[in-house]
Amino acid sequence: MQLKRVVVTGIGAITPLGKNLDEYWGNLLKGVSGADFIQQFDCSKFKTRFACEVKDFDPTQYLDKKEARKVDRFTQFALIASDQAVADAGITKENINPDRVGVIFASGIGGLITFQEEVSAFALGDGTPRFNPFFIPKMILDIAAGHISMRHGFRGPNYAVVSACASSTNAIIDAFDVIRLGKADAIVTGGSEAVISAAGVGGFNAMKALSERNDDPKTASRPFDKDRDGFVMGEGSGVLVLEELEHALKRGATIYCEIAGGGATADAHHITAPHPEGLGANNVMKAALKDAGLQPEDIDYINVHGTSTPLGDIAETKAILNVFGDHAYKLNISSTKSMTGHCLGAAGALEAIASIMSVKHDWVPPTINHFTDDPNLDAGLNFTFSQAQQRTVRAALSNTFGFGGHNASVIVKKYQ
Repeated sequence: MQLKRVVVTGIGAITPLGKNLDEYWGNLLKGVSGADFIQQFDCSKFKTRFACEVKDFDPTQYLDKKEARKVDRFTQFALIASDQAVADAGITKENINPDRVGVIFASGIGGLITFQEEVSAFALGDGTPRFNPFFIPKMILDIAAGHISMRHGFRGPNYAVVSACASSTNAIIDAFDVIRLGKADAIVTGGSEAVISAAGVGGFNAMKALSERNDDPKTASRPFDKDRDGFVMGEGSGVLVLEELEHALKRGATIYCEIAGGGATADAHHITAPHPEGLGANNVMKAALKDAGLQPEDIDYINVHGTSTPLGDIAETKAILNVFGDHAYKLNISSTKSMTGHCLGAAGALEAIASIMSVKHDWVPPTINHFTDDPNLDAGLNFTFSQAQQRTVRAALSNTFGFGGHNASVIVKKYQ
């Protein structure tokens, strides 16, 4: 079977660095930190009191007030970013067949804020069940995909993907596969997350996963730094419109890049820790390269998972050296989580967007907050510390790894 070619024709983003693509990309290149003290709840008694929040967010600036109240914050983000992506792609009722346009969307956790509010209200009450009738529809993580389809009338494949922090990369790969197999003309895909809450922060604190650098939040996310002490929680949504190439050309769409391939593997090792030798990361990058029909030498940039955890950064670096060999020293490597924080189920989509923009504009965003070299990491690698670097980026690989040992990598390349 002759597989279809798949391109990106629309992008939307609502992030800790800005509430649209231009703001997000511009602040990535400037090396801006999105971290600050948490505003969404009283965290004065928590071990971690900062995160990368979407700043000054008022959903009623984008959504009808009544509609906004019926959906959780993660779905609000998803609707806003998907509106941007659909508009950016120039999709209208006149130039697509709605039966051939779908939504494959992701979240790692879904409506945790809604769940916490509803259960807390019941626990503090007199035992009488007074749950919001929208409790379940607001909480379930597939609801974002449903709302996006209803908002735009897209009647093609519609479902949610969850694989923890690899979720939206898996969603992108699924969307890519559906289109290249000829089962849809276009798919709105990506992910959304909004769990900066008492339950979210408290839960990750209990796992000792979060940085506790409360004295200096903006420098707390320190991928590949010797003194890294955990990740910084982020939130937001990244959305892509993936489209079959001939369909995109026929309607005169602008093309950002081509999706080259993707891979998915499991560590089969531990619920939270990576395989110490980066076995799953090694295998997933090889799988993505094979799927894309590319050699390691064809990749110019890797947007790494790079969460700023002691074990994770070392394991991923070992995998890169194993897969890319001598070419690893010619790559640019960077972790945009140093600026956005870890947006969990939305991370893959937001980092895929960073990779796409690198391919389109030939700029690599930096890894900020580097102060001390880690002797356990190869100093010969170019982690793009401190400042963005200009170079030709023919193809970029984006890695995401999730609790449970889930690994997903997607490769994007210049459209020719």
